[in-house]
Amino acid sequence: MGLNKGTVNIKGKNYKLVVQRVNDFRTKFVGYGMDTKIYDLGHETGYVVMETKIYNPEGKIIASGYAEEKRNSTMINKTSALENCETSSIGRALACLGLGGTEYSSADELVRALKEQDQIQSKAVI
Repeated sequence: MGLNKGTVNIKGKNYKLVVQRVNDFRTKFVGYGMDTKIYDLGHETGYVVMETKIYNPEGKIIASGYAEEKRNSTMINKTSALENCETSSIGRALACLGLGGTEYSSADELVRALKEQDQIQSKAVI
């Protein structure tokens, strides 16, 4: 964890964990709502796609976020691609609302992207 509760520092930038963003949302935005929608389960395409919308108490959409996860791309996605995608989608919507630490991407998204870059670079060297 970083200096602030619920954040991690990756390469000098602070990323707020999605669980902390949700806790902040529930305490700071009383009466607001959140809804997730699955666009693709990935059974045929290999990609799970989801959207999260955040509503104010009057029902107006005030923030949204999309996420895509490739099934079988990581150990987590082999068993939990849908859950992983939903978490990323929620994190991006909450970042759109202003609950994202100093960066828009979630810490999990950044760690995954960095690992994928390392894997691509390793294959290119071989």
